[in-house]
Amino acid sequence: MTIDLAVDTARRALGPVGASLPVTFTSTPSATVQRDAGRRLENAGYRALWTNEVIGKDAFTHLSVLLAATERLTVGTCIANIWARPPQTAHGAAAYLAQAYPDRFVLGLGVGYPQQAESVGRPFGSPLTAMRDYVTGMNSETWPPAPDSVYPRILAANGPKMLALAGEITDGALPAGLPPEHTAQARKTLGPGKLLVVALSAVIDDDLARARETARQVVSTWSTRPSFCATIAEFGYETAENTTPDDQVVDALVAHGTPDSIAEKIREHLAAGADHVTLLQPIGIEFASGIDGYVSLAPALIGLG
Repeated sequence: MTIDLAVDTARRALGPVGASLPVTFTSTPSATVQRDAGRRLENAGYRALWTNEVIGKDAFTHLSVLLAATERLTVGTCIANIWARPPQTAHGAAAYLAQAYPDRFVLGLGVGYPQQAESVGRPFGSPLTAMRDYVTGMNSETWPPAPDSVYPRILAANGPKMLALAGEITDGALPAGLPPEHTAQARKTLGPGKLLVVALSAVIDDDLARARETARQVVSTWSTRPSFCATIAEFGYETAENTTPDDQVVDALVAHGTPDSIAEKIREHLAAGADHVTLLQPIGIEFASGIDGYVSLAPALIGLG
């Protein structure tokens, strides 16, 4: 088995579990608030922090602020949207961060949605073709050249074709919102030498009944996407738009409840082959409350892996 140096370094730097910053669409927390959040999570014992990106929010700028504010955190894009910038610019930005903060940056790339491509005047086309062309374009020569620094590239990939592409042209994959059985299949597709980061939705609430209902709402939102329903059906889980997901589906897809319950779901994905699990809280949760939740969860995560 051959493991790339970037993959091996990322595995050690990321550790088994990380936190994705809460996603807010109505306002953007200030840089001061973001710095404080990064320091709190680092002091709580998290080794990795991830952020999302939409058109109009630059993930590289965001992470540069967090890297400067912390001492040890490894940061990653979960994901950097390929419609937000040309591929050569993405590589230049990633390489610059990797040069400035060695072994503390992972680039996750995602193809996003048709409306994001349309918003910048680009045709969405085939997701596989778009992603292959983008990753290939990242290696195009520029003048001046990008810094000669190493960082891992992984692709947001739930379906089997995108997972196969991730294993072919990048250092690994980042599936999201799927059961441990999918993690096992993703590891089989990628092989042992690739980085597998799993994004796991988490509802942190000691009231189990309330936590499950919140988790059910999360799955209901996902159920509006036919591709999601088709993917989970391959593993024996059924849900559809305008139906209420049953407990079996909710419990399989979303970690919810007490810190110990969430830690156990993380263990399931690690046992299935994930190198790293990053937690995602429901969209719309208030930023400060989300950070408080991660801090309260941290003691239960010590020793995972």
